[in-house]
Parts: sequence; structure tokens; C-alpha cells
Amino acid sequence: MKAMILNAYGSDAAFEAVELPRPALEPGHVLVRVAATSVNTVDTMIRDLGKELPLAPELPAVLGMDFAGTIEAVGEGVTGFAPGDEIFGCAGGLADLQGALAELMPADARLIAHKPKTLSMREAAALPLVGITAYEGLTRAGAAAGQKILVHGGAGGVGHVAVQLAKHLGAEVHATGSGDKALGVIGGYGAAAIDYRTEQVADYVERYTGGAGFDVVFDSVGGANMTKSFEAAALNGQIATTVALVELDLTPAHFKGLSLHVVFMLIPMLYDHDRAAHGAILAKLGEIADAGALRPLLDEQRFGLAEVGQAYDRLTSGQAIGKVVVEL
Repeated sequence: MKAMILNAYGSDAAFEAVELPRPALEPGHVLVRVAATSVNTVDTMIRDLGKELPLAPELPAVLGMDFAGTIEAVGEGVTGFAPGDEIFGCAGGLADLQGALAELMPADARLIAHKPKTLSMREAAALPLVGITAYEGLTRAGAAAGQKILVHGGAGGVGHVAVQLAKHLGAEVHATGSGDKALGVIGGYGAAAIDYRTEQVADYVERYTGGAGFDVVFDSVGGANMTKSFEAAALNGQIATTVALVELDLTPAHFKGLSLHVVFMLIPMLYDHDRAAHGAILAKLGEIADAGALRPLLDEQRFGLAEVGQAYDRLTSGQAIGKVVVEL
């Protein structure tokens, strides 16, 4: 099978085209003919940092976590899937799990679901990692109808899905961003768009909540931005973040009685921990998408397998609006 591999790690490391043996099919797994895979920030971090990250594969490495494609074969013990089924998932590209930058990919059947009928392969490949992350964060924070929810980074990969899911739940949604395109994306989802460059937290908390704060803050920016989340949250509010690699003074969170939920979506893949939960979330996301309430935002530039290096550079440039997808 054709594949793109890394023989070295580093920000200037080049992907190389090779022929690899057909992957073995293990019990509980399916063999997928990959149609598309999306590029996530964690993918570019693995390329750039390599073994500085404990989740990086040994070299030579086949990266690519997200995928959409068609099942070619099913392993012993697999139920609910058959050859010819169109599926999507996030099931490789880290540790000892082969990724999706290849024509064929083995995938644990617990980590996949049937592709939403209303989404193309390209759209479906953009959804798994960010969709599961957004769903987990909102669920753990107890997001519900009637709440006032703030999403930091509402036009980003995770953020734009969190905005749509929060709207689907019936919440009153607000989201931060910058630039006309990003703010337009947020407004297009029916959320109130907040330009974080020109509006102070206290000002938009007063304007949208009368100073009481937001019931749930989903912080897809994280890091030092979490201080803004503490400021924006209501008393006994809930904060979910995807980036907690930072040292912060938790005093403001203490005096507000805030609950903090850190979402590290890769745990099931890394530790083989409750993988079936991800398959169940993907199935739910598929239902929401087919109900017309969720559609991934795709970057305008398109890339083929041989152009995967350009796709990674597109994401790291910060110029992409929406998910960057590689089509096979």
C-alpha cells in the first residue's frame, strides 16, 4: 500500500512516499481503505517535537489520527460492522497505532462509527478528534438547555464544534474570536460573536449576563487564557478546557467555587481505556450531523496524500479557517 512516512522528527522533517506491506488484521479490529484524514494540532506537535512527546510513534512513523473510509475486512469478534461499510473515527497515528496517512489502516472497532450519511468523506474525516473533544467537554461540564455558555476560540477546530453542539442542546451560546472571517463563522452558527481583541472580559460578561457570568465556559484556547475563563464564569460555574499545560493561580477559581474539567481526548487510544465510549460518542455525533445540527467547517485549500507536508504547514501557519483535510 502507498503511505507517507516520517523518517525523522522536527519542524522541517519531510514526509516521504513509500510502499508498505498490507497491515495485519487483528481480532476486534477492522481494515479500512482510507478516503480522507484531517490534520490536528496534536499531529503537527508530534511531527515537530517527536519523542519529546510521550505519545509519539517510533520511526519510521505513519501519522494521522482522524479518518473516514470504507471497511475492507473485519477481524474476529467484530460485530456491527461489515466490509463495504463507510465509517469514521480517530484510531491511530500515535504510540504503536498506525495512522491514516496510508491507503489502508487497521482500526480498533471500538473507536469507530458509521459515517454520517449527510457528510462527505472529507467532512467526516474532519470531525472525530474535535467532535469527541467538544462533546466530552460539554458533557462533563453539564451543559444544558437554557444555560448561558461561552466558547473561547469559537471558530477553531474544537471550538466551532462546541458552538454547534451547545446550540443543539438549546443553550444561549457566545463565542470569542478575532478577524471578520472567524467572527462571521461564529455568527453563522447563531452564536453571539465576541472580538477578544477589542472587548474586555468584564464588559462582555456585563453585556450578556448582567454581570452574573456564564454557566459554562468551554476554553479551547487554554493555557494563560484560562484566567479569562475564571473571570467570565458564574459562581459555582463549570469550565472545560483542552489545554491545561500551564501553571496558574487558582485563587479566583476558589472564591467562585468553580469546577474545572480537563479534556485529554487521546486517553482511550493511549491507554486502551474505555475505547467504546469514543465509538458511542461518534455514533451520537453522526445522529446530530444527520439531523442537520452539526457540520464541520473545512479550510478552503485542498490537499492530496503527496501534499501532506503542505497540509501540516497550512495548519501551523495559522491561516486556515476550518479543518485542514488530506484526501487519498
